[in-house]
Amino acid sequence: MLQILKSYINNFSHLLYPHNCEGCGTDVLNDDSYLCAKCMHDMPVTGFVANADNPVEQSFYGRLKVEAAASGFYFHKDGLVQHLVTLLKYKNNQEMGIYLGKLIGNQLSTINRFDDVDVLVPLPLNNRKEAKRGYNQSTLICEGISQTWSKPICTDAVERTIFTQSQTNKTRIDRWQNMEGVFALANADSIASKHVLLIDDIMTTGATLEACGYEILQAPNTKLSIITVAFAI
Repeated sequence: MLQILKSYINNFSHLLYPHNCEGCGTDVLNDDSYLCAKCMHDMPVTGFVANADNPVEQSFYGRLKVEAAASGFYFHKDGLVQHLVTLLKYKNNQEMGIYLGKLIGNQLSTINRFDDVDVLVPLPLNNRKEAKRGYNQSTLICEGISQTWSKPICTDAVERTIFTQSQTNKTRIDRWQNMEGVFALANADSIASKHVLLIDDIMTTGATLEACGYEILQAPNTKLSIITVAFAI
């Protein structure tokens, strides 16, 4: 009888607060997931996390010294990953950041290429932009990663000192110029002699990550790796 009552309550709750897959709209999915099993299976996994010399690492060759770099998923215009990132960045869906971070953390936990990472550092937002959005999406991604891949998070090592407009519609050259002097090392002691994993949502040209990573490497004896949720192609 108790089991039947619980079933009625769950069904009624689902009517009031429907929980549907963000990919296909089905309601056949776990309560703690945003994707059904089929859409999760269809996510465009890059395989970069497990493989050195991948396109993300290659993009930093000769530009920035990184130990390892990767992105978890491909980012296609109007694709599922873009939809999920849009929910996170522009629709105030903060839980999506945790969810995406868990997906990346699951990938990291299955390989050993990043095992000697000491601390997770989210790409910082300028205070003005973070106040407007209400949160830093990269910090939420870090929190999700940390829940499935047990690494501490440091949010005060580097800061974004200059407010910049969105990079979305800028050319490759404009992106580089837009990043000049944007970041500064704020607390070198928090990452000194540590292997830092710098984390962001999307990798495009890598200009923002390079600018921030350069400042991180100014801390004594620091090593740097980079990972993003998605890689724009």
